[in-house]
Amino acid sequence: MDPKKRINVKQGLKVNIVLKADQRTSKLTQGVVKDILTNSPSHPHGIKVRLQDDQVGRVQEIL
Repeated sequence: MDPKKRINVKQGLKVNIVLKADQRTSKLTQGVVKDILTNSPSHPHGIKVRLQDDQVGRVQEIL
């Protein structure tokens, strides 16, 4: 599933995101989607989400 398309990202999915602070290193953070923050149907850098632990980043992989 393409993590750059909003239709593929749902609440409760387990994902890997890249946090704003980790964008240079591309370090991934794993978590479960709590909220979807991107309103557009797709985004070239990944859909922005808030995880259940309140970390915010862009989805890189859907697990």
